[in-house]
Amino acid sequence: MVSTPSQRLWVGMLVVFVVLVVELPGALQKCIFDEVQVQVRVVEAAPVDPDSPPSETRLRAPAGQEQQTANPGFKGSPLQAVKQRSSLGGLVPPTAVSPQPIRIRTWVPEQSDSLSEAEKDKLEAAADSPHRTALRPEGAGLTDTDFLLYLHVQATDKCRAEPNVLAYAVHCQTDTHGRPVAGVVVICRDRLSGAAYSHQTTVQTVIHELFHALGFSKDLFHTWRDCSSSTQVGVSCFPRGKVTHTDGSGQMRIYTPSVISALQKHLASTDPELGGPLENLDAPPGGVSSHWESRLLQGSIMAAVLGDSTTVRIDPVTLAALQDTGWYAVNLSRAQSLVWGDGEGATFGSLSTCHNGSSSLFCTGSGLGCHYLHLHKGECQTDPYLEMCRMYKPLKNGSECWKKENERHSAEEDWSGEIFGFLDSRCFFSSLNRQSHFLLPSSSVEGRCYRHRCTGPNRYQIQVSGSEWMDCPAGGTIQVT
Repeated sequence: MVSTPSQRLWVGMLVVFVVLVVELPGALQKCIFDEVQVQVRVVEAAPVDPDSPPSETRLRAPAGQEQQTANPGFKGSPLQAVKQRSSLGGLVPPTAVSPQPIRIRTWVPEQSDSLSEAEKDKLEAAADSPHRTALRPEGAGLTDTDFLLYLHVQATDKCRAEPNVLAYAVHCQTDTHGRPVAGVVVICRDRLSGAAYSHQTTVQTVIHELFHALGFSKDLFHTWRDCSSSTQVGVSCFPRGKVTHTDGSGQMRIYTPSVISALQKHLASTDPELGGPLENLDAPPGGVSSHWESRLLQGSIMAAVLGDSTTVRIDPVTLAALQDTGWYAVNLSRAQSLVWGDGEGATFGSLSTCHNGSSSLFCTGSGLGCHYLHLHKGECQTDPYLEMCRMYKPLKNGSECWKKENERHSAEEDWSGEIFGFLDSRCFFSSLNRQSHFLLPSSSVEGRCYRHRCTGPNRYQIQVSGSEWMDCPAGGTIQVT
């Protein structure tokens, strides 16, 4: 991929951004990326004459400014790009080199200098130590940069109007082949200093928004490239064309090779219609979304709603989608395990099967139980994105088994032998209480926190308060005196 010398970075003050809403503890975070990205003026590079020699565009700091070391992006990131680049949005002729970590340069405006030291520490920890780089409208640009991220920390009108907003972002420039080369993230300043600040939630937010800006966007799906016949990512690739289609049930999906393979492996099915399922709630009928369908890929970093940061994963299907953009080489082995739907088959998550008890991941009624990762106690609930399917969602208070302070919530109830506050404390379905000191299946079964330890593949032991370690068969029950 090459770009012309006339390509310049553009950032306007009238850009409208995506909003990631952060609710109170126990609630969901909702991203409305698609509602606002379409309102943004995205700068596109001028077409390149195929008969002209390759050229490159560099984004550099103004003359006399010290050059900053390129920020490599998130430490340990699975996302990589081709090393043979010396400019933002441009490639030099390819040679036989291995892909290297993508070079993400962050730019922080001068007004962010007013941040307190504590706020700066939180920002640097969440955004991988951003450097403030001086730029000018007609400057020469930045060298050794693959993606430029404008990072603003402000108390904007949007932040003041929406007290639950943590951050919002868009992509704002693409190269000649449609690859996004610049984006903007605004972090609401008050959220850095608030008592409810969560480092992990902020990191999760930045990653989610960055993945949108790097290419997981319905406005960029049509620009994805097919590089299967090339030995170099981004070189000698062909447009994929339309990659989204509906399956036999009307579910909109992404049909690209890596995504299909990842989903088939995840669900343990060879069904050819298993493309990446896209959310239908935040899209018009027959339209396309920039998020995965929550019923099928709950817990993915690119689901439309994100829960507690301990329940969200950078999953293999999302990394497969980034690989199928044709712009990146992705180390798929760095994906985090997605428990939701693992091995459940091609029909998992469909509206016709989520109510019939065919999967233990879904529930019925409104009782208490365990979140499917067993880190939290949960309540059987639904939300608009689940479309009347129900799952055990973490309780708003006292749901985390690993927190010692949650013992006080349990103490108010009948004695159930719970053990909180250990890294190995997990939620189990239990009927153990003061009246019946046995762990038996009954109508009063609820989620309870006990210690566990693995003893082999699919084998573990459980410890109740005052008991020894006991073997507990997976999917079975035991009695505890």
